[in-house]
Amino acid sequence: HRLVLKTSEPKIGKRIRVIYFLFSKKKHVKVDTMKVIKIDKKDWANGLERLSKTYQLFGPAKQDAFFVYKALKDGELSDLDVQNTRLSPRSIVYPQSEKMFEYTLDETKEDHHILKEIDKDYSPRAVMGIRPCDAKAFLLVRRNFDTPEYQDPFWIKSFEATTFVGHACHTPCNSCFCTAAGCGPFHEEGLDVLLSDVDDYYLAKILTEKGEKLLAATGWETMADQDSIDRIDAMKDEAEAKITSRVSTDQLKDKNTTDLFEALFWEDVAFSCINCGTCTYVCPTCWCFDIQDETHGHSGIRMRNWDSCMYPLFTHHGSGHNPRDAKTQRVRQRFMHKLKYYVDKYDSGIQCVGCGRCVRFCPVNIDIRRVCDLMNSFES
Repeated sequence: HRLVLKTSEPKIGKRIRVIYFLFSKKKHVKVDTMKVIKIDKKDWANGLERLSKTYQLFGPAKQDAFFVYKALKDGELSDLDVQNTRLSPRSIVYPQSEKMFEYTLDETKEDHHILKEIDKDYSPRAVMGIRPCDAKAFLLVRRNFDTPEYQDPFWIKSFEATTFVGHACHTPCNSCFCTAAGCGPFHEEGLDVLLSDVDDYYLAKILTEKGEKLLAATGWETMADQDSIDRIDAMKDEAEAKITSRVSTDQLKDKNTTDLFEALFWEDVAFSCINCGTCTYVCPTCWCFDIQDETHGHSGIRMRNWDSCMYPLFTHHGSGHNPRDAKTQRVRQRFMHKLKYYVDKYDSGIQCVGCGRCVRFCPVNIDIRRVCDLMNSFES
């Protein structure tokens, strides 16, 4: 059956073959002067309660045996003591499974075989306590979903509806290497507010107009004094000094792509891999997806699901041919994309923020830091 698209976008006909979604690009507008609000921890819950009247709230909270980013129920608070979650918060903007369109194949209905966009809730939302590395990751991913030529309407609308309130890492994990990946425990890119934990209060540094608007809704108004502001820089230096894990990336752009592709070390790197895909699912900068139609009777939905380059089916052609049918090819693809193809295409660093999740959760101890050093020091 042939399906055509029906959309609420203006100036677009009901029956078309290709559609381009155009959006005004609402960048994070920075504030002119630095403002730092002092928040008494005793007033933290009250402020979030006031905020919940105009924002959907998300944050790290315990779910079963792990901490995850989830929608917070009434009275539920972000757990700001957890170092890092197992999964990144990318699902808040980019759900693991997302219904995009619906359709009917019942030819007795006037709108049969027409894809209709499913309404979504893009009301304001706030992520309370996101780590700086995870916030920076959204900017890396945006280069894929929001380009001059193509814009993904679902990702962009969701991203622009979200205000990111960061929580600085005072005690980074031992697998973190964010300072070597263009990020850091007090990094501000991608954030609207940055919280620093100081004894019995938080210092909230306002970074954008979105952040200023959010804090206005909380009722927190006490301005921090200069001594408190100076403490932020001191804490930043202390936190960065605790990160001892390093990777070298300075030579990656100059390496010949074909030579790296054919390097002999890939067999060794991939030897223990079981193609479980854990590395890609915990990674905040992975963006691969699959789109499927699911039909039950005459009704159906078109949905997008996370996918992984580590799976054999990812590149399996309808003809039966698979250009990456061996696990070594798939492992190589993942690291070449993160550390070489992305570097060459965007010239803005690696596709990694150094969160260390793939290092901690790989069941066979494949370490991106080791692979990065192998690639960076490779000589053909």
